[in-house]
Amino acid sequence: MSEPSASPAPGSGPAVPPPVAGSTEPRVSPGTRASTAWRSRDVLRVTAIVFGFYVVLQLLWFASALVLVSFLGVLFGLAISAGVDRLAVLRVPRAIGAAAIVATFFAFMYGAGAAIAPTVSEQLTVLKSRLPEAQARVERWIQERGGIFGSAIGNRPVVDTIGAGAESTAVPPAQRVPAARAAPDSLASTARAPLSEGLGAQLGSAVRYVFPFLTSTIAGLAGLVVMLFVAIYVAVDPATYRRGFLSLVPVESRATASHVLTEMAVMLRRWLVTQLIAMVVIGVVSTVVLLALRVKAPFALGLVAGLLEFVPTIGPILSAIPAIGMGFLDSPEKAFYVAIAYIVIQQTEGQILIPLLMKGGIDIPPVLTILAQAVVPLLFGIIGLMVAVPLLAAIIVPLRILYIDRESTPRPAMGSP
Repeated sequence: MSEPSASPAPGSGPAVPPPVAGSTEPRVSPGTRASTAWRSRDVLRVTAIVFGFYVVLQLLWFASALVLVSFLGVLFGLAISAGVDRLAVLRVPRAIGAAAIVATFFAFMYGAGAAIAPTVSEQLTVLKSRLPEAQARVERWIQERGGIFGSAIGNRPVVDTIGAGAESTAVPPAQRVPAARAAPDSLASTARAPLSEGLGAQLGSAVRYVFPFLTSTIAGLAGLVVMLFVAIYVAVDPATYRRGFLSLVPVESRATASHVLTEMAVMLRRWLVTQLIAMVVIGVVSTVVLLALRVKAPFALGLVAGLLEFVPTIGPILSAIPAIGMGFLDSPEKAFYVAIAYIVIQQTEGQILIPLLMKGGIDIPPVLTILAQAVVPLLFGIIGLMVAVPLLAAIIVPLRILYIDRESTPRPAMGSP
């Protein structure tokens, strides 16, 4: 005979069902609902986080130049640390190794500069004085052929004589202006054309912004000093800064964060070393090719090509413009040969040299590279142009590790061990 089930005592709430075996859900009595209302401390916590994030962004924007210079210092410090690691194997203290590498680099730069400085200085003067004439010849050549390009720059009268030994028989008689009626300096008057003014302004801006160290401003020197000291300290003891960053990450995520930092360091070091080698190779090869083609100011143009190689995609285009213009001083055919030579050099570098040096490094989509080089300089100026590509690489690496690779990794099926 079964015993009657006990009824709940009067005044007590409804019976709570027993938990299901193996269930981890908390027991909730019927008729009750989980509260979703925010408490006062939750509102204060979220407000403090949002305000702190806003303050940090404002500080980064206000000190953007310092942040980007520090990023460059870390970038060069990672490259120096590779040499310091090799010297440490030989029991050379890291501080002495870092100082020795930096001193050797500056000594090499000073020796190379002292060896080629007179020639380069003279050719830079020639380059600066002859570029307006080259621009005038390019415009005159386009006008003579008419078509879309000629209508784009307008059908201005062309001076009967441009430069020494220039022939004007190809100019239509209706567009000729006698030399006596021309301005005393025909090159200067022709260089005031819209195309020449625009091209000259762009080249002048490129020279001013790509070579900021030539201005010898206090801000530039201060930035160089900060970058140098950051690079040395990072190269001497990178583990300290690594541990400091990981201490800000939750314990359960530190292994992933450490892997991300390692991959970023390897990628940025490989990119910088590759760019430095490519700068030297492109500078030397461009100089040799320009010497073979007998283009004026070959050493200066080779130096420009090597320096601008640090800015991918845009730098080679900017370096080819003055070289092609100087080729026009002799003939359009020589300018064509110079353009072909620059295209062959850049294609050889992109298809052979860079893949050989990178050895399977991360591939940055060209569209993202162009967009980064267009947007970052608008926000941060010339320093942004210098760090646009490594900054993009530093962003892509964690995205690839945390999201792309994780999403592409097959997950085990439900119920599988």
